[in-house]
Amino acid sequence: MEAIRVPRMGPGRPRVRPSHVLGDKGYSSRAIRSWLRRRGISHTIPERADQVRNRLNRGSRGGRPPAFDRDAYKRRNVVERCFNKLKQWRGIATRYDKTTESYQAAVTLAALLMWA
Repeated sequence: MEAIRVPRMGPGRPRVRPSHVLGDKGYSSRAIRSWLRRRGISHTIPERADQVRNRLNRGSRGGRPPAFDRDAYKRRNVVERCFNKLKQWRGIATRYDKTTESYQAAVTLAALLMWA
């Protein structure tokens, strides 16, 4: 989570605090949610089934469920489909490139060819 960088349009260093984070159930942990809350970053992360069950088993001590915006979470599908199309490129999926610069160039080239 510390490596998050948001590119800025125009001059200036990149922002390190996005306004909103969309994550899948893999990011549904108390530590990540509290880290985002401390930094003032709103988030949309669904709860895992075991977390829901444990919270309900605790009864009134389980607390309230975290806020979840279904409409915002549906937009995450666009990103997942883009990753899926990029993974169709064998060199990107298996990461044949040795250097970070070469790999980023391959991803940029694939994205440009997909967009065109």
